[in-house]
Amino acid sequence: MATQAIEVRQVGGALGAEIGGVDLARPLDDASIAAIRQALLDHLVIFFRDQDVTPAQHLAFAQRFGETADYPMLKGLPDLPEIVEVVKLEHEHANFGGAWHSDTTYLEIPPMGSILVAREVPEAGGDTEFANMYAAYESLSDGMKALIVGLKAVNSSTNPVAAATRQHRIGEGAKRDPAAEMRAVHPVVRTHPETGRKALYVNPAHTIAIDGMTPEESAPVLQVLYEHQQRPEFACRFHWRPGSIAFWDNRAAQHNAINDYHGKKRLMHRVTLAGERPI
Repeated sequence: MATQAIEVRQVGGALGAEIGGVDLARPLDDASIAAIRQALLDHLVIFFRDQDVTPAQHLAFAQRFGETADYPMLKGLPDLPEIVEVVKLEHEHANFGGAWHSDTTYLEIPPMGSILVAREVPEAGGDTEFANMYAAYESLSDGMKALIVGLKAVNSSTNPVAAATRQHRIGEGAKRDPAAEMRAVHPVVRTHPETGRKALYVNPAHTIAIDGMTPEESAPVLQVLYEHQQRPEFACRFHWRPGSIAFWDNRAAQHNAINDYHGKKRLMHRVTLAGERPI
């Protein structure tokens, strides 16, 4: 098992890097995995092009970075339940993941990261945006930082913003009753466990209130934060091709699947990696 000559090319000013010189269908040695992990920590989301990987190889690659985590809403593939299909069919209008979010923040222990493989994508449209939550936090005014640094946010699986994007998939392969709420309270400002940097950790898809406040009292503060973290200077945009892979750090990045490809099919496979309780 030889070390592959991994190349890292930054693709966005705020975050994002494309990784070249690596074939993810082949076993990678520890040095290669360490280099990929460092690129993830440095750039928050990393991309691989033209990867001909089977679902089993996708899962094996993910497992080199830690334990996989169960996605609570949908069943996985019959033979590989760790892999969940992220799909929008030609006749559908709801787009799975079509709102700014960090994955499943309604869990007590949300995931570290996600690895998404493009299986079938439209020629145009269906891009994914990513945003840097370190930069979003660091660029806040000192007054806003002082206001939010000790606050906690309530996150819910039944927030209508996210629930609407899952409606078709829940109808086909729900793992649980979608009306049964999962709820977790996490810091508004999270400290990354590996880098020690602070990041905004609220999102419009899952966050419903600031802990100890009513939704109405929370709304003005949360809306300011949502608009701030979606500013274009914090973001990059990725255009998928079959065989493209994105690997993002849920602890410091958010993403949004753009819903601009009605009448076309988009099929992805996702593996989620277990994380730790936010602090």
